[in-house]
Amino acid sequence: MLIGVLALQGAFREHEKMLRACKENIETRQVRLPGQLEGIDGLVIPGGESTTMGKLMIEFGLLDPIRALGSRGVPIFGTCAGLIMLAKDIVGSDQPSLGLMDISVERNAFGRQVESFEDDLDIPDMGEDPFRAVFIRAPYILSVGSGVKVLAQFGDKIVFARQGHLLAAAFHPELTGDYRVHRYFLETAFVD
Repeated sequence: MLIGVLALQGAFREHEKMLRACKENIETRQVRLPGQLEGIDGLVIPGGESTTMGKLMIEFGLLDPIRALGSRGVPIFGTCAGLIMLAKDIVGSDQPSLGLMDISVERNAFGRQVESFEDDLDIPDMGEDPFRAVFIRAPYILSVGSGVKVLAQFGDKIVFARQGHLLAAAFHPELTGDYRVHRYFLETAFVD
């Protein structure tokens, strides 16, 4: 299985490492140009700065091809800025997005960089042990459509959700030593 990792900014190398550690038959490819999307079985959109990421996706001709991949049912996993890029609605912003996932999000909802934090999340779909989540200038999901499953909340804020082949996390699982979120993506998003 070949998973593309959008490599315009963010911790894309860390995502590659996590994916390859999950299963022995996983290969990864850094994606910077549309041709690098050819033949991939799934895509990870890492964190970064969502406004910049959207501009770069347009500049490099990636926005429409990635949107087309998602529309065709290719699994996509977005973390932090990647979650924002997947959203149909970004509150208070007209920045470019893929608009694939029926969620409304708020950018930088937990505060500035200095207010970044870690905390344990209960994610029942991934077992009883809590997941230590890293939040860095994190967004959160304000509302979800009827086809979206909420997987985890931090207090009353939705921070992890799935809509069929689309998975979105407000936190950075690639910055932990816990492979469960990446494994969950590989095990659930690829099931019809």
